Order: sequence, then C-alpha cells, then structure tokens
Amino acid sequence: MFIVESYYLAVVLCFFTMICWGSWANTQKLSPKSWSFTLFYWDYSIGVLLFSLFIGLTFGSFGEDGRPLIDDLFQANKVSFVSAFFGGVIFNLANLLIVAAISIAGMSVAFPVGIGIALILGVLVNYIATPVGNPILLFLGVFLIGLAIILDALAYKFQAGKNKKSSTMGIIISVIGGILMGLFYRFVASSMSSNFTNPADGLFTPYSAILIFSIGIFISNFLWNTYFMYKPINGIKVKFEDYFNNSDLKTHFIGIFGGVVWCIGMSLSLLSSEKAGYPISYGLGQGATMIAAAWGVFIWKEFENASKKINILLLLMFLFFILGLFLIIISRFN
Repeated sequence: MFIVESYYLAVVLCFFTMICWGSWANTQKLSPKSWSFTLFYWDYSIGVLLFSLFIGLTFGSFGEDGRPLIDDLFQANKVSFVSAFFGGVIFNLANLLIVAAISIAGMSVAFPVGIGIALILGVLVNYIATPVGNPILLFLGVFLIGLAIILDALAYKFQAGKNKKSSTMGIIISVIGGILMGLFYRFVASSMSSNFTNPADGLFTPYSAILIFSIGIFISNFLWNTYFMYKPINGIKVKFEDYFNNSDLKTHFIGIFGGVVWCIGMSLSLLSSEKAGYPISYGLGQGATMIAAAWGVFIWKEFENASKKINILLLLMFLFFILGLFLIIISRFN
C-alpha cells in the first residue's frame, strides 16, 4: 500500500488536508438554495463512503508494504472496528450540531466557538495520547491559529452590521459540537497501528480505518440526520421523499463531490500521521477554517467594499494563521 516516507511529504499532505477540509463546503454553495442542508448531507455522506472504498481498494491494496485492505479488515479485532466506527458516529453528530448552531447563532459566533474548541481540544487529546513534537511550539502555534479564528469571527461580525442576538441555545450547541469534533480523531487514531509498513496485529492501517470511519458516518446518518430532517433546530422540516422528488442528478453529484473532497483530506491526514504525529496532522488539518475564510474573501467576495478596520482584522487573521502553522510544523524538529 502507499505509505508516506518522510516528514516533509507528510506536511505537504497535511496542507492538502487543510485545503480539502476548508473547501468542501463550497459545494453546498453550488447547490440550489431550495435544497436543504440535511438533504445535501445525505449525498455528502455517500461521497465520503465511496471515496474511502475507492482509496482502500487502490492505494490501500497495491504494493509490498503494509497489509492490503481486505486482509487488514479480516485480521482486525473488535476494538479497532468499534473505535473507528464510533469516531465516524461522533464526527457526524459534531458536524451537524455545528451547522445547526450556525443557523441559530450565526457564523461569527458558532463557528469560532465550535471549531476553536475542536482545534484546541483535538491537539491536546492527541498530544496526551501520542506526545510528538515540542509542546511549547505546538501549543503556541495552536493558540495563534485559535486567535486567527477569533479575528475571522470579528471580521464577519463587523461586515454583517446589525446581527440578531445569539441565543444561549446556539452557543451551547456550538460548545457541544466543538467538544465532539475535538474527540472524533482520537477514536480513529486509536484503531490504527503506529507502524504502517509492518502494522501490528489486530489494528488497522489508515485505509481500513478511514473505511470503517466512513461507514460509521453513513449509518449514523440514519439516526442523526433523520432527526434533523424531521425536527430541525432551525429552518423548515423536510422528508425523505423530498430527496428523490425535488432534485436532479446534478444536485446529487454536487453533494457527493463535497463528500469526496472532505474524505480526500481525512485520508491524507491519517496517512501523514505516522511521520507527522497525530497532534500535528490534526492541528494542521483544522487550519481549514482559514482556507474557508480565504474562499470567502477572495472568491465569494464576502468582504467586498469592507471598511479599513475589517481589512486590518483580515490581514492580522492571515498573519497569525501563517505564523501558527509555521510553529506547528517546526515543533516536530524540537
């Protein structure tokens, strides 16, 4: 199977993870406005599952190193299956809760609260489990990226002008979603062997872990997403028949493509984790928030004709983000 052989390549792949995780949501923008996010999310979960199967049967099955996908699945113990699957269940709920919180409290409140908690908690949990890198440089880098997320939130808030008051419920949901988002990666990582070339018996290679994780997302969708369809926290209720009756192939393809893009990022993150370490691969990946901000600034023109104060916030945001990434990367050498 394909294995990352150097730290430098691992960092490059982590950057691609960041790009994928920060870009997949653009596919929702390309979907019809009448297409509910919960309906879009079904196609998204299908895309995640399809790509995990594809990469496992190709990159995860050819070559002399490691174990082929099918062999790896048959030798794994129950704990590995449960851990990777449960990671998918947790991620799915976290993702849906953060989106729901955004619809209540707004992007400028819910997103930095949710993703900020996920970034800090995720790096902390993964560092405790596998202490790789200089902790001072690593957590200073995480702090700067967290600060960049806050500046991004302030820029959105000032650009929006008059905002509705954020409800307590929206903030609470953001916190819960952020905590879950910060925990899911550890469950997937704990199902994997630390040595990809000669993986330990009973544990997964990254390709098997991502497949079981994706199955967890898809199956839990019947619980979490169905609930949000019929009992939306905010917005209108939709039914399963709407998925088949109120769309076309193009709309479904857009959602599936969004899932593929996200899963590419997750696959690269797990493949990079052996050389980069779980705290670094996760921390770099969650810098996706700034990639999403870059899309909003340069492509979707969300800050067009912004005031000088907003432009300064944006400049500082990208400056802290880049500096934070640099510290996370060099923390591996100290």
